[in-house]
Amino acid sequence: MSSSNHHDLHSKFTFAGVLITLGIIYGDIGTSPLYVMKAIIGDHAIAKDIVLGGISAIFWTLTLQTTLKYVIITLSADNNGEGGIFALYALVRRTRVKWLIVPAIIGGSALLADGIITPPISVSSAVEGLKTYYPELNTVPIVITILCVLFVIQQFGTSLVGKFFAPMMTIWFGMLAVLGIIQISHNFEVLNAVNPYYAIHLLSIHPEGFYVLGFVFLCTTGAEALYSDMGHCGRKNIRISWIFVKIALLLNYFGQGSYLIKHEGETLRSINANNVNPFYFIMPDWFLPFGIVIATMAAVIASQALISGSFTLINEAMRLSFWPKVTIKYPSDLKGQLYIPSINWLLLAGCIGIVLYFEESGKMEAAYGLAIVMCMIMTTLLLTYYMVIKRISGFIIIPIILLYLTIEFSFLIACLDKFSHGGYVTLIIAAGLIFVMSIWHAAKRISKEYTKIVKIDNYKKVLAELSVDLSIPKYATHLVYMTNANRIDEIEEKVMYSILQKRPKRADMYWFIHVNVTNEPYRKDYRVTEILKDDLYRIDFNLGFREPTKINLMFKEVIKDMVAHGEVDITSRYESLHKNNIIGDFKFVLSEKFLSYDSFMSFYEKFVMNTYFFIKKFSLSEERAFGLDSSSVKVEKFPMVLHAPEKIELRRVH
Repeated sequence: MSSSNHHDLHSKFTFAGVLITLGIIYGDIGTSPLYVMKAIIGDHAIAKDIVLGGISAIFWTLTLQTTLKYVIITLSADNNGEGGIFALYALVRRTRVKWLIVPAIIGGSALLADGIITPPISVSSAVEGLKTYYPELNTVPIVITILCVLFVIQQFGTSLVGKFFAPMMTIWFGMLAVLGIIQISHNFEVLNAVNPYYAIHLLSIHPEGFYVLGFVFLCTTGAEALYSDMGHCGRKNIRISWIFVKIALLLNYFGQGSYLIKHEGETLRSINANNVNPFYFIMPDWFLPFGIVIATMAAVIASQALISGSFTLINEAMRLSFWPKVTIKYPSDLKGQLYIPSINWLLLAGCIGIVLYFEESGKMEAAYGLAIVMCMIMTTLLLTYYMVIKRISGFIIIPIILLYLTIEFSFLIACLDKFSHGGYVTLIIAAGLIFVMSIWHAAKRISKEYTKIVKIDNYKKVLAELSVDLSIPKYATHLVYMTNANRIDEIEEKVMYSILQKRPKRADMYWFIHVNVTNEPYRKDYRVTEILKDDLYRIDFNLGFREPTKINLMFKEVIKDMVAHGEVDITSRYESLHKNNIIGDFKFVLSEKFLSYDSFMSFYEKFVMNTYFFIKKFSLSEERAFGLDSSSVKVEKFPMVLHAPEKIELRRVH
């Protein structure tokens, strides 16, 4: 997608665009009324000051955190139209500030970890509405069945289901608004909660007031996903549609509050022993079955949005060297539509584990939010550097960042109260993801430090002579090597060792291919450098961090273009084949490293590299990662020597 297309996407406001935005972006944040008020009230007797304070805190959280921070400020930090914490990191890493990788890895891992609990809590909260009719119903099998169906259909793409998302979410938000208005009309007193006094009063006076923030925070957990999905819908469509979404959400929260105030002194269980969710209390009895179905549909859509977001996040992590290479499939022609089988089944396993462990949504609320607040803090840190890059005045940056660090650290401290009640589950998952990302990135950095680079000029003469040396059997007509050397005039020493010493490889033409992952998400261009006329060429592909790496197909396109322009003759140089215009064969040689026994490493390096090679066993092979045809690929193993001794002192004896 070109930058002009991105400009159009972000500057245009269309009715169709707003509808699509409703279907894709707001699933997570839009289903929060299913569980937020239930979590705030808990098992305590309903008190007016807690209800008004809780709703006031929700109102100001959605205003300051979601609207101001994400919809207005963070959506401006787009990377060629794309959003999300890795897109933001790709923008700010140009500053060469090395530690910025820390918030990127922590934030990305926390977002993925919370993605494992969002589908179970949304679907469970919706399905538990059935307990109104069937009090003894075990909802666990129903929730697991819905989740299994949802994850199984991922491999077929979501383009068909996507057309159903927009009208369904429009009905959902319309329902939220209407139900809220009906309840507010019975008690306008609840509108006083717009006054921040009630939120401050709750936090300062009530003994458990501050920790209520941990449940209030659930109303904004989808804000990070909203930023991540910006590239699919466009900034303007998100900002316009958010006005409708925010009004619908607030009306529903105020409606639930109005109903609860009328039942002051009672508990949720005394109002309805079978179903303790205020979201279902505000529905007329005749509408309840329809409400449960619509809520379940909305919960499934919320889960779908998070699954798609996880695929995109892992794809970006791989391109930025944060994650092992895994198989990516493209089930439809939609831009950005990915399917990653390994992540899909890992997410499903995680979701089923969460459902079996917690069993009901009320217990999941305790685990929800702790990881995502960490992600929001990391986004704030990266956003600081983005504003510095944009040369925004320090008088503006400092108050904004201090405001959001204060808000988010308050949420974090309040959410820490959940740690022993299940919050440790998401933190353990996040810690595991952080570990894998950190090891992978550190190993790539260590490997790069000990990769010896040489000048190609020193080998031009011998390569030219090798190409015509008939005493050596021809290895291939065209011999292709992948290189990580950034400079055009350089190559890894191991490549020259492979050509000249590890069984000398005579070829008519040598090709060096380098893939440069750019900071922008969608870019596909290349440059060809002729190093030795008719003997040696280098191709540099510049690919955006969201582009698939299909070297086989791209290389064929480059060759086709070069032949069309008369830059190269790829017909076989075997006399009989050349006479009949037969195209020569192409052979790729890839190098696979293993840790040499001669390595002298510190404990840290030994731990990182051994863990890296262990994880690598489960990742995609080099040829499949580059999209190469396995029949034309030779994989050579090279020892990776770290801190090899310069000289071994030996004494000869006679």
